[in-house]
Amino acid sequence: MFSNKDLRKLIIPLVIEQLLAVTIGMADTVMVSSCGEAAVSGISLVDSINFLLITLFSSLATGGAVIASQYIGRGDHKSASLAAKQLFYASLALSAVLGVIAVFFRKPVLNMIFGSIEADVMAHAQIYFLLSAISYPFLAVYNAGAALFRSMGDSRTTMLISILMNTINIVGNAILIYGFQMAAAGAATASLVSRAVGAIIITVLLLNPRRIIFYDKLHKPEIHLSMLKSILQIGVPNGLENSIFQIGKILVASIVSGFGTISITANAVAGNLASLQVIPGMALGMAMITVVGQCIGAKDYEAVKKYTKKLMLITYGVVWAMTLLMLLFSKQILSFYSLSEETTTMTMEVFIVHGICAVIVWPLAFALPNALRAANDVRFTMIVSLLSMWIFRIGFSYVLAIYFNMGILGTWIAMCIDWFCRGACFVIRFARGKWKNISFIDN
Repeated sequence: MFSNKDLRKLIIPLVIEQLLAVTIGMADTVMVSSCGEAAVSGISLVDSINFLLITLFSSLATGGAVIASQYIGRGDHKSASLAAKQLFYASLALSAVLGVIAVFFRKPVLNMIFGSIEADVMAHAQIYFLLSAISYPFLAVYNAGAALFRSMGDSRTTMLISILMNTINIVGNAILIYGFQMAAAGAATASLVSRAVGAIIITVLLLNPRRIIFYDKLHKPEIHLSMLKSILQIGVPNGLENSIFQIGKILVASIVSGFGTISITANAVAGNLASLQVIPGMALGMAMITVVGQCIGAKDYEAVKKYTKKLMLITYGVVWAMTLLMLLFSKQILSFYSLSEETTTMTMEVFIVHGICAVIVWPLAFALPNALRAANDVRFTMIVSLLSMWIFRIGFSYVLAIYFNMGILGTWIAMCIDWFCRGACFVIRFARGKWKNISFIDN
């Protein structure tokens, strides 16, 4: 179903797009670092909450993408477009509700989660949270549209939009942070504008009826419960899985926040570098949704095995290459951040731990489960991820970081233990093939 040329056309733009997506966050951190470590810490704390909410949008988009991909595999383009319209309305409604809640309750939420953090860190966190919340609907609509383009095998369009969004964000950062000295507020405003532009463009493009999937008469809302149910049967478990995962990260961030500003900043910078390190793997995981989803729609289970193995081998190759490259130039990369010597040393320690684990098990823990999700086996991935997160990442974070006094290094080692556990479970599940008998769309 997919030639090597087709895979390259899908994967390469996805890698570039994911690289640009991560650099938006890195650009915020690098540019804001000129305003002091309090600003960096404030942004990193809010981002741990943002990622939780953004994960919900991405999970819903994944549910729509899986259903749309399966309908495309069956040749039912009308149903694929109907699923797209349901995805648009669901994404807009969810993000609007969460945005309003975040705007009005941001202060008690920050106080409840992070407690008595330093006053200047809290000030930056509150303004960054406010402007981030306003951008949620734009981000959700963009994520939904991007997922639909990937379902069609067209990742080039979303790559080009990402380039534009990234450019707007960086230029906006330069003007607002360096020119107007707006610090966290400047970073958030630039991101807000870039997300709004991306949402508008991708929605307009999907109104074109000549596409395989398109939005048919968005001005006439219609709810198809059976279609929405199919999307939610994938999106809700995936969203719950990813949300609990982000909640776990917030709890870990809460542990780290107790170690002081240096630890918070080192954790934030290392997190940015870690995200950059696995970008190719993330892109391959997203490609897995499209490829496996269409194969499942066509009921070609041998093709599912073939393409999953092929994409996993590619994932390992690119993660190894990216890890070695970043470790080789780690000093040069860290020089972009205005960090103290102690913060730089701490950042390098946890980044090396992440790199070692990434080349061994990251693809099995995070790319392979996308093949199971594309085959509708979302409940299993959810259960494994939740148990592994709470038992290993959170439990061992307390044990290693606090009881054994290992600080943030202990939280990153606990993360690696979590990866090994979930990776082993996903390998066994895929090999047994139970996913062949699960279906959320009509046969």
